[in-house]
Amino acid sequence: MSGKHYKGPEVSCCIKYFIFGFNVIFWFLGIAFLGIGLWAWNEKGVLSNISSITDLGGFDPVWLFLVVGGVMFILGFAGCIGALRENTFLLKFFSVFLGIIFFLELTAGVLAFVFKDWIKDQLYFFINNNIRAYRDDIDLQNLIDFTQEYWQCCGAFGADDWNLNIYFNCTDSNASRERCGVPFSCCTKDPAEDVINTQCGYDARQKPEVDQQIVIYTKGCVPQFEKWLQDNLTIVAGIFIGIALLQM
Repeated sequence: MSGKHYKGPEVSCCIKYFIFGFNVIFWFLGIAFLGIGLWAWNEKGVLSNISSITDLGGFDPVWLFLVVGGVMFILGFAGCIGALRENTFLLKFFSVFLGIIFFLELTAGVLAFVFKDWIKDQLYFFINNNIRAYRDDIDLQNLIDFTQEYWQCCGAFGADDWNLNIYFNCTDSNASRERCGVPFSCCTKDPAEDVINTQCGYDARQKPEVDQQIVIYTKGCVPQFEKWLQDNLTIVAGIFIGIALLQM
């Protein structure tokens, strides 16, 4: 009997500090999201301009960062104080809202699977609109360059998507030196080169398709992203399951 009385407070203490530690992380993540949202709001950088190239009816994604960051900050704070002070009201508040978030995440996962074709179309729409505005905004330009370099892709479904851009299209009326070319981020990389050749994509799409594959990436970013998801399905699923277990 005495052993049980001794072990009870010890277990309770472990749970208490586990909840506190988890919520400290949750709290700091909330601060990070709020910081990103406020920075994007003040700087009018890439996040605050995304609404202009997405089909969201004028909704600015910066608000998403602010709302998510605010909710995480409040929940993390409630969990931290509730665990330390053993305040049942704050812990119940934290538990109920964490349960709601878990349910919303589960619903979002199901909807993402059911409407995967719609998500694919939105990604295609996003990339092509980004291509049109490639030279209009330096932040968007850096975003598309990073995406193409990281996924080793070019355009949404292929290099010819760059015909949507007024500087890279192949029309006879286009007087740009970049006519019928692609950005440097589409070029295959030579490990021996230390300096980036920003003109490597010039006239690339005037060459036969076999020769194009030597100079530039010919696969689109949407198929490459799908391939990455398939290749890393175990890791992605493990991350989501781990987050779900922590929440539960």
